[in-house]
Amino acid sequence: MKLGKREANRFFAKPEPGVAGILIYGPDPMRIALKREQLVRAQIGPQGEEEMRFSRMMGADLRSDKAMLGDAMGARGFFPGPRAVLLEDATDTVAPMVKAALEDWREGDALLIVTAGQLTPRGALRKLFEPAKNAYAAPIYADPPDRDELEEMIRTAGLPALSRPVMEDLTTLSRDLDPGDFAQTLEKLALYTLGQVEVTPDDLAAIMPQSTEAELDEVIAAVARQDARAVAPLMSRMLAQGVNPTTLIIMVSRHFRQMHAVASMGGGEEAMMRLRPPVMGPRKRQMSEQLRLWSVPMLEAAIKTLMDTDLALRSPRPVPDMALIERALVRIAMQSKRR
Repeated sequence: MKLGKREANRFFAKPEPGVAGILIYGPDPMRIALKREQLVRAQIGPQGEEEMRFSRMMGADLRSDKAMLGDAMGARGFFPGPRAVLLEDATDTVAPMVKAALEDWREGDALLIVTAGQLTPRGALRKLFEPAKNAYAAPIYADPPDRDELEEMIRTAGLPALSRPVMEDLTTLSRDLDPGDFAQTLEKLALYTLGQVEVTPDDLAAIMPQSTEAELDEVIAAVARQDARAVAPLMSRMLAQGVNPTTLIIMVSRHFRQMHAVASMGGGEEAMMRLRPPVMGPRKRQMSEQLRLWSVPMLEAAIKTLMDTDLALRSPRPVPDMALIERALVRIAMQSKRR
């Protein structure tokens, strides 16, 4: 059965008994991860992993062992309590193994949680979960949290009472920040106000870095207008203000992919309006000016540099994250000078 947003949030907060599995899918990996973590925590409790009532595997793992999923769901451990099996990064190729595991599910088996990226309506996983009587499909859209979701995130973070101005500010932040960054902001605010009766606007201001999305846009604009000299000072500010390196590289990459899409469609306002979401307002004029400096091959080279940098950030080896990003952004901004 396909769940609406409200029903899905209710299930994530309190899983129903008798449900064999749920497919969580959508375009934003961070939003998927947050919902998955909430559901796992609600299903197995804070001690579930220590008590070995939780198993995790990747979709690619099933290629070498097709029975792995069903075995994990039916396994019995030493500790009593609800169990969960997480199958991450699933694609339609694993649908036969998932189908077999759901068909073999019995009362007392683990809850199967399958996460995936964007899936088409005709895809095998959606066609498996949406009509199922003992399983759910929950699409997660790239929308800011609604009032109920925001209140649930605040409760989960353990915040004391919020004054009305703080609630209004948090509502605005939930729309402006990446979901992971917003969750971290709530955690920091909870620690800062530990023992207080109420959170005040001064408390929120004290834990917020001075960086805003506008300042992140300054970095992106400097690179896009090929102003290499401006990159280093802006990056120093980003480092001092605690900007997440992964968030920064994602935002820069998103902008350059948008520029590449527009340039590939011939440029111009019509191409910008065909993007989803479309480029509108002051950003339309800024992107038009930036695109005059870039050819499609230059944009492709810039995107490759950003992808390589993103991979380096995610590598297990210790790397100086912000220095790595700064070097990549300067290299991109200097492309025209190397032609």
